[in-house]
Amino acid sequence: MSHEPAAPNAVAAHAGHDAHPHVNYFAIFIALCVCTGISILLDLFESQSLRWVIVFLVISVAVAKAMFVLTYFMHLKFEGNWKFIILLPTTILAIGLMVALTPDIALHYYTPDVPQVHQDAPAVPAPAADHGHGH
Repeated sequence: MSHEPAAPNAVAAHAGHDAHPHVNYFAIFIALCVCTGISILLDLFESQSLRWVIVFLVISVAVAKAMFVLTYFMHLKFEGNWKFIILLPTTILAIGLMVALTPDIALHYYTPDVPQVHQDAPAVPAPAADHGHGH
């Protein structure tokens, strides 16, 4: 058995296979902490005039946090474009489910069997309890 040095192409292929992109996970952690702090501060505001702005900002912060996790902790940044091919059927099924359930949600096919009681309606006295004594 001879111990000849490996061909340069094999060494390069092996080095490329073990190459791992450097990610500063501590910086991502700090960014997630800052985003969490922002969403907590936004939750403290109780302004009716800015309600929709606050809702938009909270959702934007949540999307940013999700993108940090997806991109770096789930390593999607370093994957090829095949990830979109894998997600395509899931996306189609999710959209199809929402479209299929829209008539049930939006058109209110069913009416409640129990009458609804409103706060300003007068209370109806409960019938006297019959305990089966036959009086």
